[in-house]
Amino acid sequence: MTQASPARMYDALLGGSHNFEVDRFAAEAGKKLVPDLPRLALSNRAFLRRAVRYLADQGIRQFLDVGSGIPTAGNVHEVAQSIDPRIRVLYVDIDPVAVTHARTILVDNEHADAIQADLRKPDELLAKAADTGLIDFTEPVGLLLVAVLHLLQDDERPVETVAALREAVLPGSYVAISHLTSAQRPEDAARLGDHSANQSHVGIRFRDRDSITALFTGWELVDPGVVELPQWRPESERDLHESPGRSLGLAGVGYRV
Repeated sequence: MTQASPARMYDALLGGSHNFEVDRFAAEAGKKLVPDLPRLALSNRAFLRRAVRYLADQGIRQFLDVGSGIPTAGNVHEVAQSIDPRIRVLYVDIDPVAVTHARTILVDNEHADAIQADLRKPDELLAKAADTGLIDFTEPVGLLLVAVLHLLQDDERPVETVAALREAVLPGSYVAISHLTSAQRPEDAARLGDHSANQSHVGIRFRDRDSITALFTGWELVDPGVVELPQWRPESERDLHESPGRSLGLAGVGYRV
């Protein structure tokens, strides 16, 4: 509660109420450096909704949302279960406060739950997910890694981490990834990266397009590939929160052949 959390900072940027003063302070400091940061958060959330709808339309009936943060309005279980109330959703986050908030929100939802686990330990994470009974690894899974992999440093091997998760899911599974990027706005990315490391003490690794595309190694990319957040299958003008060439985020969806 005395240190900013990525999950709660994200909630603050989205205008949510599941955050503390330290999180709001860190979010406001980020906004002073890059004023359109809340727009980025909205754009990322819009991508998440579109990706979940797409996966549900492809027949995915269980979602493992890793680095989920707090499931506030418009999150995975609301979107997925509006399509099929039987869809199962398991939220995973390293932040115990975020997990506690999530469980409170989900208390009356028998098809959704939240657990605490560390993405850097994928084998333990997968074992905990299986133990809940919500995720059945003998069926295809919708794996969501939305705005989380940029919290892993290079020496924490994000490509290998995604590969370990890929090997645990059946062919027919999907992965959705969004990631902060330095590709479009290197100066803004550098400012935010320095601030996150030195002020809020939340290490964020902005990566270029090639490095983000490498996260999909072993997956077959779904059209339109790895693109700016608003450009991944926009459904309306409301999805286009950012001008082309200005997004600080890239995103894509991959299919496990």
